[in-house]
Amino acid sequence: MSKTIITISREFGSGGRSIGKSVAEALEIPYYDKELIKQVAEKTGFAPEYVENAGEYAPGKSILAYFAAFSGRADVMGGMNASDFLWCMQRQVILDLVEKGSCVIVGRCADYILKDNPDAFHVFVHAAPAFRADRIVRLYGESEKKPEERLRDKDTRRKVNYKHFTGREWGRCQNYHLSLDSGVIGVEKCVSMIVELVRSRS
Repeated sequence: MSKTIITISREFGSGGRSIGKSVAEALEIPYYDKELIKQVAEKTGFAPEYVENAGEYAPGKSILAYFAAFSGRADVMGGMNASDFLWCMQRQVILDLVEKGSCVIVGRCADYILKDNPDAFHVFVHAAPAFRADRIVRLYGESEKKPEERLRDKDTRRKVNYKHFTGREWGRCQNYHLSLDSGVIGVEKCVSMIVELVRSRS
């Protein structure tokens, strides 16, 4: 019996996480974002805060602060550095989750990890910088960095991390079945389009 597996890759501030959660609710299937982070943290011994950042973003200037949160388990890393070890464990958790059944997975290079899975449907959500900048201020508030700088920093680190572990270009349309501009289409319409397309495949 085929499964419904959806991966959501997204630009920071585009609403990809909200879209993924709403799609999972509409299809009544599990949604993995924070829960995936929790499982990877348990499997690796890393703090969840480290997994959330290092599992999807290339190191920033404050990377040493993350290592301060490492809670041991160096004995099981098999000589790998922390980044490579995290990647291997995160990959295994994703493979284990889809083995259990249908689900929506946000980020974590899941589109690449599941690229050969015939049940997987890969989506990339993007939007114009102005739309995303306005959205992150509304959702997360102001910060020391200008919203445009926050967008560049997050997306650049995400892109570098993706390239390092997959060898592919993050956001390249050929890597996805569907690419959506949430700023033009709207978040709710993106949800309905994904749900309709996925249901038509089953």
